Amino acid sequence: MSEQASSPLSERARETPPSGIRRFFELAEEMDDIVSLGVGEPDFSAPWAARTAAIDSLERGRTSYTANRGRRDLRERIAAHVTRYDLDYDPDEEILVTAGASEAVDLAMRALVDPGDAVAVPQPSYISYGPTVTFAGGDVVSVSTRAENDFTLTYDDLERAGAADASVLVLCYPNNPTGAVMTRSELREVAEFAREHDIFVLSDEIYAALRYEDEHVSIATLPGMRERTVVFNGFSKAYAMTGMRLGYALGPPEVIDAMNRIHQYTMLSAPTTAQFAAIEALESCDDAVAEMRREFDRRRQFVISRFNDLGMDCFEAKGAFYVFPECPPGWEDDEAFAEALIREERVALVPGRVFGSGGEGHLRVSYASAMPELKTALDRIESFVASN
Repeated sequence: MSEQASSPLSERARETPPSGIRRFFELAEEMDDIVSLGVGEPDFSAPWAARTAAIDSLERGRTSYTANRGRRDLRERIAAHVTRYDLDYDPDEEILVTAGASEAVDLAMRALVDPGDAVAVPQPSYISYGPTVTFAGGDVVSVSTRAENDFTLTYDDLERAGAADASVLVLCYPNNPTGAVMTRSELREVAEFAREHDIFVLSDEIYAALRYEDEHVSIATLPGMRERTVVFNGFSKAYAMTGMRLGYALGPPEVIDAMNRIHQYTMLSAPTTAQFAAIEALESCDDAVAEMRREFDRRRQFVISRFNDLGMDCFEAKGAFYVFPECPPGWEDDEAFAEALIREERVALVPGRVFGSGGEGHLRVSYASAMPELKTALDRIESFVASN
């Protein structure tokens, strides 16, 4: 009788949990008449001008690799585009085009994190940050943000969590999953902490264009921060180009060069067709982005109002396209609430605990769906809350 083979998987692979979001998608896929408010994806199509540019590039046979760093004309347009956020980067040495902003985050982790390094990750936060730290061999230091502070990150939060021992800090504002934003004065506290403790910052600003009441501020614009920050952005959210998988990183030449060397061996170059679409998006699609932002804002106000009317306390999220209400009175377990809701009323939300400490007792709700779907979903949630 042969001996059973040991697992060929690495320890990191074995210990990486499946996505907590994915489980609720799988439940939804098994059911009819589902309204899903769990997907972080705009319900809009990419602007027509960008799609036309992609089609034109294919018709012209432009299907070869580009430069590892991305097409130079795209990098030039990115450099011009980010000046609206007071960011100034050299397209030759300080910009890298990647296969989505997610690849950029992964590259930065592997470029900056050695085995055993501590990486501070504010939570609740996007679910991929922790695993990318693990894949780079680092250790996650969880920094809980709090509902009473509208989930902004403070100097005290960082100090309390022991983030002074970290070599890298992750930021995501506007935030997924909470919709929180940070003002310039609030970011100054974080910048002060980073400078005092010599911490490098990875700032995910993929939702920068989706801020509703004031202008986006990047931590890289604060004194002493440009040289210790990599900024991530891309085309998935503001331009509704999720499937085209295109993002970019902005940062000091030494870091961008290291990220590019890893990129050369793993991805080689970002999708060529998407790069042509992105060039046109930056050239001519600001009006389309503004229209999407207006519609998201309309939905945001509607959803926040309905949740508060239901007694599900919902702070005023001011960015991205998520709100983060509390479960209604009588429900302390957000996962149990989400499971009961999907089975009884066919509405899919994501439990807040999926996004880490501080998310317990909350629900991530995406308002990237059309208004009729949002109204149907909120009516069903109202019925569920009333009957339970």
